[in-house]
Amino acid sequence: QVRVVGSGGGLVQAGGSLRVSCAASGYGSTTYSVAWFRQVPGKEREFVAVRSWTGMSYFSDHVKGRFAISEDYATNTLSLQMNDLNIEDTAIYYCAFTGRAFSNRSYVRAQEYESWGQGTQVAVVS
Repeated sequence: QVRVVGSGGGLVQAGGSLRVSCAASGYGSTTYSVAWFRQVPGKEREFVAVRSWTGMSYFSDHVKGRFAISEDYATNTLSLQMNDLNIEDTAIYYCAFTGRAFSNRSYVRAQEYESWGQGTQVAVVS
């Protein structure tokens, strides 16, 4: 069974940077996709970014140009580097794992992922 552990986040002033990470273990295939979603109270979980096993990354329009994904193959950990944060980025961030790659934009759908990490809080203040 795949285990996904999220970490990082915190509190930062607008314009600052934070990082959230996602460590996955227990999967036996080299094909996978790891994504981040975020959620604020009263709203649906929103797609943020995804990285596939091929190294391809896709970002939502809200974060494109400000967020980046890096991968540590030694520890099977992916990190979402979040720069130039604004108040609208405040949310609980969740990482999600699926043992497949995507051929279309279905990666933006939360139900496409089988395993989820616990959420980590990101708070941006003015």
